[in-house]
Amino acid sequence: MRRTAHRIGLIGNDLGGSLSPALHQAEAHALGLPDYSYERIDLEGRTDVDLGQVLRESLAQGFTGFNVTHPHKQAIMPHLDEIAPDAAAIGAVNTVVLQDGRLIGHNTDRTGFLAGLRRGLARDAKRATVTLFGAGGAGSAVGAALLDFGVADLRIIDTDAGRLAQLKDLLTASLGAGQQVSTGTPEQARGWIAASQGVVNATPLGMEGIGGTPFDTSWLAADQWVADVVYRPVDTELLRDAAAHGCTTVKGTEMLVEQAADTFALLVCTAPDRRRMRSSLEHLLAAV
Repeated sequence: MRRTAHRIGLIGNDLGGSLSPALHQAEAHALGLPDYSYERIDLEGRTDVDLGQVLRESLAQGFTGFNVTHPHKQAIMPHLDEIAPDAAAIGAVNTVVLQDGRLIGHNTDRTGFLAGLRRGLARDAKRATVTLFGAGGAGSAVGAALLDFGVADLRIIDTDAGRLAQLKDLLTASLGAGQQVSTGTPEQARGWIAASQGVVNATPLGMEGIGGTPFDTSWLAADQWVADVVYRPVDTELLRDAAAHGCTTVKGTEMLVEQAADTFALLVCTAPDRRRMRSSLEHLLAAV
């Protein structure tokens, strides 16, 4: 019986610090999948990147599926044959499955962030009003996940008015009863944070090599919870400051493991062991 080979590519910029390849490889090894590889397709430094050409070249080289990360989660969509409802609903793709010669875009960031929140927060955590920073590819998925989490009043801040308007339209189309979405500028952040039970960072701020926080953390209060999608470093400046204020925090590693597990299942059609993947991530982080 011929074994199925899986060659997965991670498409993004500045991927040298990504732990996704090692995390996926470790789980494939544990599952006894010898014909599995997960490789970086780093587009950093390339100008006027044609993502369609990147996909065609990668397929010709034998790649069988893709993960997509910053800053291509939205730009990749026109180059796919089909967008699954989960990705179409938020206008962003982070997983591309090759099925019968067709490229189908999915999004596991939404389910990954939601699962991470549920692991990191108490079941009765207050969530009536939440402020989200970032309306890009990650922000789209996180915004939808926050609505799935039961947030009634979601407030999104970004510097790009066009991106905000697009995300608001997407999220408004699937609002539940009693839910609303508002968008605003950084100038509104202080007042919005004061009115929120939770605050989430879905921007690159805080990443290794970038640093910083999306707002003045002195505005936080001890009865709030704070989540970050950034996982390198694990304890971002935002999370350190939030913890110092007495806030409950949810690390980006929670989302990383959950979305990686969902992605692995899509690309390999095999259910991974999430507990084992969390353990693998802990070992990887301890080694860097």
